[in-house]
Amino acid sequence: MKQYGVNELRRMFLEFFEGKDHLAMKSFSLVPHNDNSLLLINSGMAPLKPYFTGQEIPPRKRVTTCQKCIRTGDIENIGKTARHGTFFEMLGNFSFGDYFKHEAIAWSWEFLTEVVGLEADRLYPSVYEDDDEAFDIWNKEIGIAPESIFRFGKEDNFWEHGSGPCGPCSEIYYDRGEKYGCGKPECTVGCECDRYIEVWNNVFTQFESDGKGNYTELEQKNIDTGMGLERLATVVQDVDSIFDVDTIRELRSKVCEISGKEYKEKYEWDVSIRIVTDHIRSATFMISDGIMPTNEGRGYVLRRIIRRAARHGRLLGIEGQFLTDLSNTVIKGSKDGYPELEEKKDFIFNVLTQEESKFNKTIDQGLGILAEMEAAMEQNGQKELAGEDAFKLYDTYGFPLDLTKEILEEKGFSVDEKSFADSMQEQKVKARAARKVTNYMGADVTVYESIDPSVTTEFVGYDKLEHNSSITVLTTETELVEALTDDEMGTIFVEETPFYATMGGQSADIGTIVTKDAEFEVIDTVKLLGGKVGHIGKVKKGMFKVGDRVTLLVDEKRRIDTCKNHSATHLLHKALRAVLGTHVEQAGSFVDGDRLRFDFSHFSAMTAEEIAEVEQMVNEQIAQSLPVVTSVMTIDEAKKAGAMALFGEKYGDTVRVVKMGDFSTELCGGTHVGNTGVIAAFKILSENGVAAGVRRIEALTGNGVFSYYAQLERSLEDAAKTVKATPQNLIERLEHLMAEVKALQSENESLKSKAAKEALGDVMDKVQEVEGVKLLAAKLAGVDMNGLRDLGDQLKAKLGEGVIVLIAEEAGKVNLVVMATDEAIEKGAHAGNLIKGIASLVGGGGGGRPNMAQAGGKNPQGIDAAIQEAAKVLELQIINYKK
Repeated sequence: MKQYGVNELRRMFLEFFEGKDHLAMKSFSLVPHNDNSLLLINSGMAPLKPYFTGQEIPPRKRVTTCQKCIRTGDIENIGKTARHGTFFEMLGNFSFGDYFKHEAIAWSWEFLTEVVGLEADRLYPSVYEDDDEAFDIWNKEIGIAPESIFRFGKEDNFWEHGSGPCGPCSEIYYDRGEKYGCGKPECTVGCECDRYIEVWNNVFTQFESDGKGNYTELEQKNIDTGMGLERLATVVQDVDSIFDVDTIRELRSKVCEISGKEYKEKYEWDVSIRIVTDHIRSATFMISDGIMPTNEGRGYVLRRIIRRAARHGRLLGIEGQFLTDLSNTVIKGSKDGYPELEEKKDFIFNVLTQEESKFNKTIDQGLGILAEMEAAMEQNGQKELAGEDAFKLYDTYGFPLDLTKEILEEKGFSVDEKSFADSMQEQKVKARAARKVTNYMGADVTVYESIDPSVTTEFVGYDKLEHNSSITVLTTETELVEALTDDEMGTIFVEETPFYATMGGQSADIGTIVTKDAEFEVIDTVKLLGGKVGHIGKVKKGMFKVGDRVTLLVDEKRRIDTCKNHSATHLLHKALRAVLGTHVEQAGSFVDGDRLRFDFSHFSAMTAEEIAEVEQMVNEQIAQSLPVVTSVMTIDEAKKAGAMALFGEKYGDTVRVVKMGDFSTELCGGTHVGNTGVIAAFKILSENGVAAGVRRIEALTGNGVFSYYAQLERSLEDAAKTVKATPQNLIERLEHLMAEVKALQSENESLKSKAAKEALGDVMDKVQEVEGVKLLAAKLAGVDMNGLRDLGDQLKAKLGEGVIVLIAEEAGKVNLVVMATDEAIEKGAHAGNLIKGIASLVGGGGGGRPNMAQAGGKNPQGIDAAIQEAAKVLELQIINYKK
C-alpha cells in the first residue's frame, strides 16, 4: 500500500466524490453561521444542518467536503495520550434526498480499497443491530463474510440527538496489526486498544424521532458520512498516532527543534510536545477564520489554547516567543488545502504575537505567586486552593481557571471551584455597579477610549452614498481587536466614510460595509473625540480585518427620507418666526427617516389657525422647488450672509451655511435635499409644551405624509362601513345616529325611572317616626345610583319633611343614598354622618353633605342590617343634638 500524505489523501477523497457527481464545497468557517447551538464547528455535517433540516436548499443534492473542526470537550486529556487532538479535518460525502445505503456503502468500500489501496481482508464493517438492510449490502453486495460484520447497539451504531432526524450507522474498522494491539486473545473490533481503528462512519438518516422512543420513516432520506483525515493518514502511513503523520510530524519535529527536546524520550516532554503541536494547529486555523482571543465564548477557547501552548513551551525550556514560528510551519503544511492560511499569514502572526506577549508579561509573576500558594497549602496540610486565590490569579495575572487547575493537578492539588465562581459573580456585580465610570471629560468610559488619538475619519457623504476606504480600527463591545467575524457585534473605523454620524439632531445613517466575501450590517454611526466615526453593527458573514479595503454603502432610502425631514426643519424654523415672531429660536430637534421633531421658544400654545398658517407656508416653499445650496465660510461671513446661528451652539473657524432660495439661511453641518421640491409635502401632527417657554412640533414629510393620509382614508372608510355609510355622507349619517342615541337615552332613563318606582312599590306605609323625625328606610333591587337619587327626590316630596334612606343591590354591589330635609337637619339629622354609620355594614364607606350623601358597598348580605341600623343612628343624632 502506498503511503499517501495528508494533502494527497484530502485531494483524492474530494476528486473521488466529484467523480460521483458530488459538488466539492470549500470548508466552512470554524465559526457557526446562524447556529447558536454550537460554539465552534465540530463535525463535517454541522455547517450543512440547514440542508438536512430543509431550512435552505442545497446547491446540489450530492455534496462533498473536507471540513476543519475543533473539539475541546476533553482538552485536559490532550497530550496525555497520542489519540486525540483539538483540531482535525473531517472528510465527508452527503446526500440530501438522493442516494442512500447501497451507494454510500459501495462508494466507501471502493474508495478505501481501490483508490487508497487498503487491504480488503483487514477491513471490518459494523452495522446497527437491527439494520438487516445494511448487513445484507455488506454481505451480499460487497462480499464481506457474515462473521466479519459486527452488529452493535444504539450506543455505538445509532445516530440520534433528542427529537428530530436520526438513523443507524455503519462504521468501517481497519486492523492495524498485532503490534498496535493489547495482546489479549479476545481482542477484536470494538476493543479499546489501538489495533482496530474506525476510519469511516456512514450515517443513514432515515427516521424522525419524537424524542420518546417513537420513530417514523422519513420521506426524504439523507446520507451523512464522515472520516477523520488525520486518522486515515495514520492508517495509510502505518504510524503510531496522528502526531506521526507527515504534516503533523513536521510540526512536532519543529517543536522538538526549538525546545531541544527529543520526542518519546520522557513522558512529561511528550505531553508538552503534543499539546504545543496540537494547540498551535487549532490556534492558527481559528485566527484565520477571524476568531480573536477574548475572555468569553469561542474567543476564550482560543485564548486558553494559546496560553496552554505558551506555558507548555516554557515547560519544554523554550525561551522567548515561539508561536509564530510554529504557526508558519502549520501554514506551510496545510496551505495546499487551505490557501487562505497563506493569504492571512501576517494577520495570524500579529494576533499570536500580541497574545503571547500579553501572557508572557504576567506568566512568570503568576507562576511565582502560584508556587507560593502551593507551598502554603503544603505547610498547612491542604489539598485544595481557595477559590479567592484562584480568582486572584485569573483577575491579576490572566490565568484561566483551567490553567490553574492543570498546574495544580500535576502536583496533586485541586481548586475550590464554587468559591471561584462566587468571586467571579461578585466581580460582575461590582462591575455593573461601577459601569458609569467616566473619563477626564466626564463622558462614560468605553472601549473607544483605547483607540490611538491620531486615528481620525473624514466624512465624504454629502454628495455620495457609496465609497471605498480602508479599515483603521476594529473593536468588540469591550476591546480593540484585529478582526471581527460571523455574528460578532463590533465597531468598524475607516479612513473615509459616507455614513453620517448622529449630530446636530440628525440621526445616524445605517447600511452595510462589504468586501468580496464579508458583510457587516451598520445599525448606528457615532461621532467620537478626535473626529473618529464609528460604524456600530454586526458581522452578517465572513471576516473583517484591520487594513482591509471595504466598500461602505449607505441605506439610500433612509438617507433621502432623513434629508427631507432635516431640510423641512429649516423651512419650519423660518415659518414659525414669520407667523409667531422673531422671538422664536430653535431649542432642539431630531430628524430621522420617519419623522421630524422641532423644539422652539414660545410662551403659549399655538392656535389651530397659527398651526395651519405655518404648515401652509412650509408647503408653499416646497412647491416652489427652492434650490438648496451649501457653502463653507467663516463665521463672520456667514453672519453677514444672514445665516441664523443656533443658540448655545459652538462653531469652529469655518462653518457650513445652508441656503434655501431667499427664504431660509442657517448654519448646519447636516445633510439636505438638493431642492425643496424633493420634500414633496409637509404635515404637522402635533404641537405641545415640553418645558417652560418651550413648545414642540412633530411633523411628517414626503412619503410619510402620503402614508399618513392613506391611513386616515382607510380609517374614514372603516368608520363609514361601521355605520353603514360612505365617506361622503358620513357626517349626515353620524348626526342622524346621534339624534337616535339621544332619543334612546331619554327613553332609557324614563324606563329606568319607571322600573325603580315599580321596584320600590308603595313604601309610604314603611315610614316610622324617630324622636319626632319621619324616617323612610327601604331596600330595592337593580337600581343604580342615578335611579336612587331620582327616587329619593320623589319620596322626599311625598314625605314632606324627614329623612330618606334607600339601599339597592345592583350586579352584586350595593348603592346607598341618604337625604334629609331642612326641618330634619334642624332637629339634628345629618345625611353624611348617617351614611357613615351604616355603610360599613354593607362593606363600604362614604359621606356627604347634611342634606345629601351617597356611598357604595361590596356586601349585599348586610343591606337588611343597614336598614335597621339607620333608625338607631338617626336616633342618636337627634338625642345628641338636643343635648
